[in-house]
Amino acid sequence: MKTIYHLLRKEFRQIFRNRTMLPILFVMPAVQLLVLSFAATFEVRNIRLHIVDNDQSTFSRELTNKFLVSDHFTLTGVSFSGKVATDDMQRYNTDVILHIPAHFERDLVRNQQAQLLLAINAIDGAAAAVENVYATSIIQDFNENIRIRMADEVPLTSSRPKVFSVSQSFWFNPELDYKTFMVPGILVLLITMIAVFLAGMNIVREKEIGTLEQINVTPIKKHQFIIGKLLPFWLLALVELGLGLLMCWIIFGIGVAGSIWLIFLFASVYLLVVLGIGFFISNFANTQQQAMFLSWFFMVVFILMSGLFTPIESMPSWAQVITEFNPVRYFVEVMRMVMLKSAELSDILPQLTRLLVYALVMNGLAVAGYKKVA
Repeated sequence: MKTIYHLLRKEFRQIFRNRTMLPILFVMPAVQLLVLSFAATFEVRNIRLHIVDNDQSTFSRELTNKFLVSDHFTLTGVSFSGKVATDDMQRYNTDVILHIPAHFERDLVRNQQAQLLLAINAIDGAAAAVENVYATSIIQDFNENIRIRMADEVPLTSSRPKVFSVSQSFWFNPELDYKTFMVPGILVLLITMIAVFLAGMNIVREKEIGTLEQINVTPIKKHQFIIGKLLPFWLLALVELGLGLLMCWIIFGIGVAGSIWLIFLFASVYLLVVLGIGFFISNFANTQQQAMFLSWFFMVVFILMSGLFTPIESMPSWAQVITEFNPVRYFVEVMRMVMLKSAELSDILPQLTRLLVYALVMNGLAVAGYKKVA
């Protein structure tokens, strides 16, 4: 224990004397959490709408007003020519074009049906799908109001459409705020990057400056060296997690609905996994640049297949199988479960068990790959 204590003192002194590492540890995660939480969103707002109204009737103006009062649409123009609207979309001045044909009101009253055309810029397919849902919802609401109004003019002996209401209850995120969904996952991302990058590059740095060979020929045992190297970053990452949770509560108003100690318990096991990955990478890298590129390669795959930005259920079957070996996926799931759904230990036990196995395997490979000459 005395040997490990002196190694820890040496590591902490080395970390806090490094002027470039301190901003990476404390400033960069705070800035990234603030920026990414506001920027990383799939919400579609301020959809630019151009309306081509060839009917100029009461119904067409009523439909136009429904789009104007919506929070999602911003009117960029009203014209009588489809060419004007098309040119607008070509110049990226509009996202959605609503074509209201001539005789729209007449067809709706006489034939009880009419045609509308929605033209949507679908270069961004995900945004186009959301825009279509918003626009279709407004049109359906308008259509329902017209049907009820026309039914009131039908004699009582005729059949009338039945009107029903739907009450809604939103659980775990009542305000439907996308930041509530993203912030826990982004916090996981930052903790992971700190653990993997810094742990891996710190050991490789010892190779570059030649001190690793000096340590190898000392009586220090392999497990003492590994504990002394990885434990400081394990502790610092937990401190970063605590600061991140505090920022989530103060800045975003997102508290921990469940037990905060459950988060730290899971994080403790999770950090063993990612630190083991960083140590495993350092065994094959001779320079900090090599360690950085190898770490970045694995991190990109882990992040994109973690469910942070893309739902795992939407991935192909083969990709869903690969995510079973992704540790980031489990921490993202658990963070959202504990912070938002007040999950208990029994709820996260499957993820915790898999991470424990992952930690044993990953650290076993890292230790086996480290060669100590002494």
